[in-house]
Amino acid sequence: MHRSSYTKFIMCVLLAVFMLVMAGCSSTQQTPDPGIEDGTYVATFTTDNSMFHVSEANEDRGILTVSDGKMMIHVSLQSKKIVNLYPGLAEDAAKDGAELLEPTTDTVIYSDGYEDEVYGFDVPVPALDEEFDLALLGAKGNWYDHKVKVTDPVPGDDIKAVINGTDTESEVADSAKASDLDIADGEHSAEVTLEGGSGKATITSPAVIKVSGDSYTAVIEWSSPHYDYMLVDGEKYLPVNEDGNSVFEIPVMYFDKPMPVIADTTAMSQPHEIEYTLTFDSSSVK
Repeated sequence: MHRSSYTKFIMCVLLAVFMLVMAGCSSTQQTPDPGIEDGTYVATFTTDNSMFHVSEANEDRGILTVSDGKMMIHVSLQSKKIVNLYPGLAEDAAKDGAELLEPTTDTVIYSDGYEDEVYGFDVPVPALDEEFDLALLGAKGNWYDHKVKVTDPVPGDDIKAVINGTDTESEVADSAKASDLDIADGEHSAEVTLEGGSGKATITSPAVIKVSGDSYTAVIEWSSPHYDYMLVDGEKYLPVNEDGNSVFEIPVMYFDKPMPVIADTTAMSQPHEIEYTLTFDSSSVK
């Protein structure tokens, strides 16, 4: 073998070894640390366009799942008009063989109790707090480029609880879950404080508290006959009386911490939902 041929042979061998080493390094490279522990979170999903967003019922929130350092967020959109998503640019989504994100059919519940079926998607999240490309396919068959961002993860899987401000561990630690209180079955009473609205409405305090096992129910009597329903944790409750001031029986989720509720009043020119909080005092239970 000529010297020049031998040199070329050695160089080829070294190049092949180098490529094998680099391939091995690439295959064993770990997934970048997302900066968040494995688990399930409620996170905010925002976009660059008002026509492409999470359903108003979920207020820009989706369920973020983190597993082995990889992140995926499930979002329920506002309708069924977006039929596919693609994690990248529209020009790549339109190519043959592109792996599109297929929709699921989700049911969303609005604050007034109305239910709607919309499309939802599992979207890979490359990083938190950073914009990334997400193309969408409309019902007319056209692809569009968009930028989206995932932020503010909160541990848990209950979007409504996070919206109502009842799902953080620190808040729960400062309150007593109703089911954790050692109260005998039967009817009791407890002082309850109302906050919110214009300040004109009041409720009767102490309120009757009905206990049956782990079920705690409060009888809430308003100072007005014009409340036609209440919403507690997304559930709708109607008055239990026909005459006099409006009376409702609603669940008590916890004591010693403001519990968000919504009450709809017909006293105005049009029905109007008003946000309130109720705080039940565990030390006053009799």
